[in-house]
Amino acid sequence: MYSKKLIVILGPTASGKTDLSIKLAKKLALSRTEGLNEVEIISADSRQVYRGLDVGSGKITKKQMQGIRHHLLDIASPKRKFTVAQYQKLVIKIIKKIHKKNKIPFLVGGTGFYIQSVVDGIVMPEVKPNWKLRKNLEKKNTEELFQMLLKLDPVRAQLIDKKNPRRLVRAIEIVLSTKKPIERLKNKSQFNTLQIGIKKSPKQLKKLIHKRLSKRIKKIVTEVKNLHNNGVSFKRLEELGLEYRFVAQYIQNKTSFDTAQDLSAYQEMINRIQKESEHFAKRQMTWFKRDKRISWVKNYKEANKLINKFLKNSYIPKPASGYSE
Repeated sequence: MYSKKLIVILGPTASGKTDLSIKLAKKLALSRTEGLNEVEIISADSRQVYRGLDVGSGKITKKQMQGIRHHLLDIASPKRKFTVAQYQKLVIKIIKKIHKKNKIPFLVGGTGFYIQSVVDGIVMPEVKPNWKLRKNLEKKNTEELFQMLLKLDPVRAQLIDKKNPRRLVRAIEIVLSTKKPIERLKNKSQFNTLQIGIKKSPKQLKKLIHKRLSKRIKKIVTEVKNLHNNGVSFKRLEELGLEYRFVAQYIQNKTSFDTAQDLSAYQEMINRIQKESEHFAKRQMTWFKRDKRISWVKNYKEANKLINKFLKNSYIPKPASGYSE
């Protein structure tokens, strides 16, 4: 019945993807005989794949799962880079297994590149490290690297962490090796996909980010300290971005002190996380808005209606008008 069908629930950070996915999955469970086993959820978050990155990444807890099976959480060591190619290979295998059990796969997250790699069947190139190129690129600062990537592959540059030299170098390395930007690596998708995006205004997102950060910040600091004590270097923690970067810098006393505004180092760290999270949400939306196939919803009712139609019929979502405020 559900062969080839895939439901994607996406949106920017703090928009409520986890809560919506659980609510929708439970609704489907109540309307069918298979119970909670009717739906299985796959994470599409580039940081939730790492063990120990729980609070800062907003990883769902066992209690929040409410008995619904989740995949691709805690599968990699934070000491090493987990690639999009690795993710794509695993997620496609999992989706096919879910289909064989006649169940519904939900792909839930905010990492646009992860999602697109599955939805559009992007052919992920096996590019070996080019050490000569890397040596030359490492002489450039992050702004120079970002501008270089922007010219070579503007689509990839839209979502990448432009303050992360390692990711910038790797992205440039791939496009120079393949001589193709991401948009030209698309292949035919294996799945009939419904993409549902959670629509929030910048003002709403700012409040949601602040609320979540205020609630979690003390636990995030403890989490970063534990990760470092367990062998994750500060350099690697900074590469993981957002909360992990600024908390790692705070712990190392790298955060600047603004005496003019009488900000403590701790408060400055919080302010910087808030600001960078807002910028990150904006980059996520820039990426998502490119895809006119995404159906944007404001609430559970609208999402549930779309899913019912998608599962009931042999319905392939038509290109929508896109995202609008």
